[in-house]
Amino acid sequence: MIVCVCKSVSDRTIRASIKDGMDSFDELQFELGVATCCGKCEESVRDVMAQSGVCASRCGVTHPVHPVAPAVAPQVLPLTFYERKAA
Repeated sequence: MIVCVCKSVSDRTIRASIKDGMDSFDELQFELGVATCCGKCEESVRDVMAQSGVCASRCGVTHPVHPVAPAVAPQVLPLTFYERKAA
């Protein structure tokens, strides 16, 4: 299945790269070009990495990817708004 449409990178290519020693998202991004154009494939690339057994601390996935795993609640980040003042 094509994971990155912009660069035509499949899940097989990602898995083969991981098998050849690429074990971080940054390496995959540099070598394959994934998530360098529109960025929509980043989550899918990280999911393929997690399914391939790459450590969560290396790929940024903090939960196991499993079809019957319960849904994980999204993390809520605080937002800060700054007021712009006239000069």
